[in-house]
Amino acid sequence: MFRNFTLALVAFAVVLGLSPAAARAQEAKEKPAMYSYIANWAIPRANWADVDKANADDSKVLEKALSDGTLVAYGNDVNLVHTQDGETNDGWWSSMSLAGLMNVLDQLRKSASTQPVFNSATKHWDEVLVSHYYNWKPGSYKGAYTHVGVYKLKADAPDDAVERLSKNLVAPFLEKLLSDGTIVEYEIDTAAVHTAPPGYFLIVYVTPNADGLDKVNAALDASFKSNPLGFDAFGSMEDFSSHRDELLRTDAVWK
Repeated sequence: MFRNFTLALVAFAVVLGLSPAAARAQEAKEKPAMYSYIANWAIPRANWADVDKANADDSKVLEKALSDGTLVAYGNDVNLVHTQDGETNDGWWSSMSLAGLMNVLDQLRKSASTQPVFNSATKHWDEVLVSHYYNWKPGSYKGAYTHVGVYKLKADAPDDAVERLSKNLVAPFLEKLLSDGTIVEYEIDTAAVHTAPPGYFLIVYVTPNADGLDKVNAALDASFKSNPLGFDAFGSMEDFSSHRDELLRTDAVWK
């Protein structure tokens, strides 16, 4: 039913309890591709202070790239909820082109000052993501909180499931939270370079303070009560057994 655009819109509207006209009114618009490069590191605790120094050095390259338009955002995260196989720290930057990502990567790799602490990492992996549903409040944020929800589609989910869920359900919800200041950024990401099995997508939002985390949860509870069929639609396409969350402390700049 999702293969035909018109039928898809009507079907999704029924699932959400909306008329087709109301569904169109609440849709979020797809945006040009935004690419993000994330470098994940598992750093021994004794070296965490050195990561801060390396981040400060890297910020000189990243800030220049932001100023000249190569990047639209950059930042670094500290993982607050550690797992056996997960990262302790990450650094990331976002651009409207893959060339922008790679040019900045080249510049950072030439910076020898960042290498010693990262050479101590017990694990390292990179990700290149792409988003068509995103928004932010420009500015610099210190000590913000980033929540990352990792989801996997069911094998029988339609090919455009992420687009449909983003456009009709997730992005409109997050846009409201952005407009009232509860969050300062959100994005819905899929892999641009497939280093993991297909079907995974990320829902990311950033709150300026810890209170924002509770506000998002409260808004989510209220939205579920007012629109339970919408969340049933999400659940019908998502393999919940693969769901994971991350909670990070973030320093970031969005242009």
